[in-house]
Amino acid sequence: MGSRRRARELALQMLYQYEVTGESPGVIREGFDDWRKAPDMVRHFADELLDGTLEHLEEIDAKLSHQTSHWRLDRLAAVDRNILRIAMYELLFDRETPPAVVIDEAIEVAKRFGAEDSGRFVNGVLDGFIKGKAGG
Repeated sequence: MGSRRRARELALQMLYQYEVTGESPGVIREGFDDWRKAPDMVRHFADELLDGTLEHLEEIDAKLSHQTSHWRLDRLAAVDRNILRIAMYELLFDRETPPAVVIDEAIEVAKRFGAEDSGRFVNGVLDGFIKGKAGG
């Protein structure tokens, strides 16, 4: 597994914990052995994803709510919701990674951490966002 995917997985786990516990990112990092033991490059990218997603959470959630018009965000599985949030952060604010790579990475993380259909669901939401963005 690549270091950037590992960072995305760590960011997902920390974002999930943030959502469930309400603890600050600093407290979460301190108590998260996988993050503390990860190489510097992985930790740095995981931090960037977590902090950036939290910084822009309101805008990300608004765009996700629009994209998932048949599903309220709070009704989505927490893992899927947080995978989508991180991917949307990358698509909207971190233009370093091509959109196709962001989507592929989100699908792979969803297959590992989500339910049986999570990969397809994440793909549909993100692909729809990209197509809608390109068309308007």
